[in-house]
Amino acid sequence: MAIKASAAAETRRLVDALAADDDVRREIAIARLGIIGSRAVDRLIQAYATQKERKTRVAILRALEGIGDARSAPLARQALAEGGDVAVAAAAVLRTVVSSRHAATAAGALDALVSTSLDIRNDRRVRLAAFDALQDLSADVRARVRAALDADGAGGVGDVARMPDRDAAGAEAIWTDAIAGRLPDTPHGLREALVRRAPSVPLNTLRRLVDAIRSREAEDRSLATTWLALRGAIHQALALRGSRVALYDLRETIESGPAPLPVSFLTALHVIGDVSCLEPVAAAWGAAARDATPAGERWRQQLASAFAAIADREKITRRHAVMKRIAAKWPGLR
Repeated sequence: MAIKASAAAETRRLVDALAADDDVRREIAIARLGIIGSRAVDRLIQAYATQKERKTRVAILRALEGIGDARSAPLARQALAEGGDVAVAAAAVLRTVVSSRHAATAAGALDALVSTSLDIRNDRRVRLAAFDALQDLSADVRARVRAALDADGAGGVGDVARMPDRDAAGAEAIWTDAIAGRLPDTPHGLREALVRRAPSVPLNTLRRLVDAIRSREAEDRSLATTWLALRGAIHQALALRGSRVALYDLRETIESGPAPLPVSFLTALHVIGDVSCLEPVAAAWGAAARDATPAGERWRQQLASAFAAIADREKITRRHAVMKRIAAKWPGLR
């Protein structure tokens, strides 16, 4: 059925909004496209082919999931191979068509989901998403796939798939992937997993995660601030456990520039900062003097507070060599 000119214009506008940086605008567009339904499918599929941004591809797949049209199945099967959030969103699209009345569509979706869930080369969260997409099928099909997943052994996807809390299962899969060096596309799910696991995970695991996230910050400039906040949360978790295994990163981050950091970095400094941190903090304090904004002044005060806390806790007096160097370079601190 042909789309009327007014409806075509609205569809085009909504599809364009899926690439917006405004989260609210993007979510509204996804919801509206779901209401428009099958008339929007062709344009969404065309848009996917031209988009390189993964977050936009995820948004397109979420819109297709809300529509549940069999025409989206080939695209979703292709997207499964892209991994990460794109593959997770693709599995959700295939869930809507795996019980399709079109036998070929249903069979293709089933084969793709089963293959993805069993392929040990895939991220655990992608495998879990593919398994969850089979939940509307017969108990016999689910049981056979779960039995195959159990071949992963203890701590594998089979164990995660048996968790009754699906949010907890997803967080566990994201966490396991991350500590194996496979970070998710965005830090949000990993932040939730960190809250669950940080108090008990081996300290060196958190140190490796700090290094991996710092590398991702440099690669993913669009989400660098959010990744930075997550890295700060890990430093805070390490500090609460009294660990200095990643103090080198905390020290280098403070010293690297005058820009205010999330408060979690300052919290960690207050708790575990040592004498080696004093000069980096002083350097950041001096650099922050160039920022006359209220935020810059507040950052400078926070640095001075952290500096004093470290010096007091470590009993570093003015006679110490490092304090003499600091007094010469940054008079007025302390």
